[in-house]
Amino acid sequence: MKKLCHLSNNILIVSILLIAFFLPGAFSHCDHLQAHMYTPHEMEALIGSCVDIPCRFQTFPGFDSSKPIYGIWMKNEPVYDVGSSYMIFNSSGSINTYQMEMTGNLRRKNCSTRIPDLTADHADKYYFRVENGDTTATFCEDTFTLTVIDFPRSPSIVVFGSDLKEHQSLTITCSASTTCSRSPPELTWNLKKDSLKQILKKTDGTFAAKLQESITISDKHDGYNISCSATYPVTGGFKQADTVKTLSVSYAPKDTSASISPSGLVSKGSWVELSCSSRANPPITSFTWFKSSKHGAINVSEKQVYGFSATPTEEGDYYCETTNELGSENSTICIEITDPPLTPRINIPAGDLKEHQSVTVTCSASTPCPHSPPELTWNLQKDFLRQTEENTDGTFTTKIQENITLSDTHDGYKIRCSTRNPAARKSNIAEAEVTLNVSYAPRNTSASISPSGLMSEGSWVELSCSSRAKPPPRFTWFKKGLERITKVATGIFHNVQFRKGDQYFCVAANKLGEEKSSPINLRTKGTTRVGAWVFAVAGGVVMVVLCCAVFVIDKWFRRS
Repeated sequence: MKKLCHLSNNILIVSILLIAFFLPGAFSHCDHLQAHMYTPHEMEALIGSCVDIPCRFQTFPGFDSSKPIYGIWMKNEPVYDVGSSYMIFNSSGSINTYQMEMTGNLRRKNCSTRIPDLTADHADKYYFRVENGDTTATFCEDTFTLTVIDFPRSPSIVVFGSDLKEHQSLTITCSASTTCSRSPPELTWNLKKDSLKQILKKTDGTFAAKLQESITISDKHDGYNISCSATYPVTGGFKQADTVKTLSVSYAPKDTSASISPSGLVSKGSWVELSCSSRANPPITSFTWFKSSKHGAINVSEKQVYGFSATPTEEGDYYCETTNELGSENSTICIEITDPPLTPRINIPAGDLKEHQSVTVTCSASTPCPHSPPELTWNLQKDFLRQTEENTDGTFTTKIQENITLSDTHDGYKIRCSTRNPAARKSNIAEAEVTLNVSYAPRNTSASISPSGLMSEGSWVELSCSSRAKPPPRFTWFKKGLERITKVATGIFHNVQFRKGDQYFCVAANKLGEEKSSPINLRTKGTTRVGAWVFAVAGGVVMVVLCCAVFVIDKWFRRS
């Protein structure tokens, strides 16, 4: 049993030694150095762009800048044996799998490197090695990890300042990081186009494009969206990322406005409400109503809406004051109390009004007193019928009336009627207005041709038909031949290849009728008499020359 145990222990020791001897991992290729290499631990780069890897290393034992120095990059594992697939770059030029470029000066311990045209295959962990004559150093503990992304990160908008207030001057920047200094992103935003543009090198050795603008903010900037776009050049095109930041600006009350309800003239004895509105950030903290008097302003309410019963003593100027922590603003309104106004009413027949239709139009106003009826006037004929009738509730109605025959010219016509109470303490006029909506058959139908003027026969032209009608018309095109008329198209436009003698016309139609346009005749270009003479003379000259040539050739053959 002891011999068996002893044999098992020997086998275990031999196995461990064999595994350690044949292990192809990183540990067998790493140098245990006190020196270090410095790169960002991780970098994120855009596919199709490039990455500039900032890299420096410390002096290690035996380093001699006068001797040849070569930098070697390994991907995934720090294995640098001849023929190793992990070794992807040697600054000596012997290996360059990814077309990498050593941009730093190794003699100054700068190992910065650029990888162009990134693909997803570039994403991995990278190791660096220096060969300096017989002295070498592999920095296995200081690795660099590259992540390749499909879409760029959104740019960053920074507003320098807190608790923004109107009239404050502040600086706004938009920046976008880039790993490729030779192809930085193009930044654009909706602030000024001549903003300061910079390419900055960050403390970790990477780069950033930046836009900067200084502005003096106002209430107009509250809620303003600053949008910034970063456009990255990549292999075969561009990729874009956007960001938006909304400003929040505090400001004193603005656009303070006083209003009255009901609007217009205030009737004696009616209930009146004065309302105050304003915009501010932070919101309004107090609304105060004042009435002006010869003794000064009198505080009448500390609510946004102030209501009271209208009497002659309430006439005068009122103003509201709006306040927040940044300031206040006033707005004034004047109130004039009058006797109750007599608002007129305009009546026209209900339904669809059509041309040639005879209709009766009336304008009326009610009054409690038949001995002092309201005075009615309107913009129709002056010789209209006027009468006063008693209503079932004991009040009276005065009205004016007119019969008219409608035409297309009445469509859109505004009938205005006004009433005035002659017994009112002051001039008191109320008005009403109604717009007529009249349907009518097509009018002013015409056809046109484009291009206009003389045309060559066989040219393509566009025919256009226009008309006014209500409801809108339908258009039909016809061709007029020697023996018959043919329907050729519908619609406003019609494209044709014109021939000499062709005639076209259009018909506009709606449910009330139709109208035909005048025909369009083709005006073709002809050959002038001078042109005919020129062609005839030229033809004769050509014939003479041909005859002479034949004669000369015949003589030459005979002599030969």
